[in-house]
Order: sequence, then structure tokens, then C-alpha cells
Amino acid sequence: MRLHEQAALVTGGRQGIGRAIVDAFVSEGADVMTCGRASRPSDLPSIVGWTQTDLANKDEIEELSFLALDRFGGLDILVNNAGVPDAQRAHKMPIELIDRVFDTNLRGPYVLSCEIARRLIERKLPGRQINISSISASHYDGHGAALYSVTKAGIARMSEVLAVEWSRHHINVNCIAPGAFHSEMMEGMLERMGDFSGAMPRKRLGDPAQLDSSLLYLCSPASDAVTGTIIKVDDGQSPR
Repeated sequence: MRLHEQAALVTGGRQGIGRAIVDAFVSEGADVMTCGRASRPSDLPSIVGWTQTDLANKDEIEELSFLALDRFGGLDILVNNAGVPDAQRAHKMPIELIDRVFDTNLRGPYVLSCEIARRLIERKLPGRQINISSISASHYDGHGAALYSVTKAGIARMSEVLAVEWSRHHINVNCIAPGAFHSEMMEGMLERMGDFSGAMPRKRLGDPAQLDSSLLYLCSPASDAVTGTIIKVDDGQSPR
């Protein structure tokens, strides 16, 4: 088991890509805690810790960071995965939705990353932070997700700059940018737009499990010198 005795916090682990990350970590022997805005899912393994957290709420973010480090006595891995879609044209979005998308997708992960890093630095502990961006951070075709694209570009840049700032503290910060993968968010897009997988080179959507190899590499000793890197995992779906 590659993550035996490693402690990990995964945000947005209730379903989709986040749940796949939780399952991958558990199968590799990690002690895992995850969170979401709703109540604990009934099919979540009992060994996985759960807390109901809204990443748009600063107080709840601080409580989450405290709970995670208190539960494990430290934290080896943080995965910022939680996010919400906008699913509207930019000029039609109400300010409440704009705030929700910014706060959940960008501000929340930034604040949580800083809270975790601050506590690790105080304790002189190393760590790995992996931020889930999106291929839409660098490629947008105008399908009504402009703000989502903006926030995911912010996540990618956040990974680069925090990697530089925290390298002296042995905290590696990297980013994975998935393409179109099966998830609750993707199902919503398919309902709005129809099945567009036939237009892709391999005529398929990605399986979240296909992210496991990149994820586990970034958590492993093999990537000790890898920080500030963005890995695109999109099955060749998008142009470069």
C-alpha cells in the first residue's frame, strides 16, 4: 500500500471525482477525511472521516483545518477538489451565483491551503497539496461556463505560486487539470447540451479512476522534487 500511514484530507469527496480520490486513497492505505455541504453519504466507508463543511464559509474552513490536523496529528496530503458549476452565460449570472462560484472554487481552496500550510509550518512538518483544476482553465469554447473557467485558471496559478512560496518548508503544491470526466457536474452538462462524447477523438468521457496514477504519483516519494506543476489529464479531448 503506497499511502500506508499517510493522512489525507479531500474536499468534495461525496461523489464524482472527489469520491474516486477518496476511494483511491483508502485502497492505498491512507487515513482519509473528507467533507461536503450535505450530510454524510450512506455508502461512504466507515473508516473515512466526514465533516459537513461549506467552503464558501471562512469559519467552517478554519474549523475543517483544525479538525483534520487534530484527527491525524498532522496532515500529509490535502486535495482541493470541491467545486460548483456556473452553467450560465456570464452576462446573465446573478451576483449571488458569482459569489458562490468564486468563494467555493477559488477563495475557499486558497484559504484552506493557507490554513493547512500555516499549521504545518508551525509544526515544521512537510506536506503535499494537490489542487483539482480543469482543462477549461486553458481552453474555453463558450458553452456557458466562463466563470468556472476563470476560477479553475486561478486554481492552476495558485498551485504554481504557492509551490514557490512554500518550497522552503517542504510543502509541495501541484495541480491536476482533468478534461471531461464522468461526475455529477458533467451529468448536469450532458442534460443541458446532450451527449457530446462522440465528437471527441476517443469518443468517450473519462473515468475518474483514470486520474489515480497522476494523483498517486504526486503523493509519492517519486515526485519529491515535483512542485508547481500542472498535469493535464484529458484523454486528448482538447487542443493545445
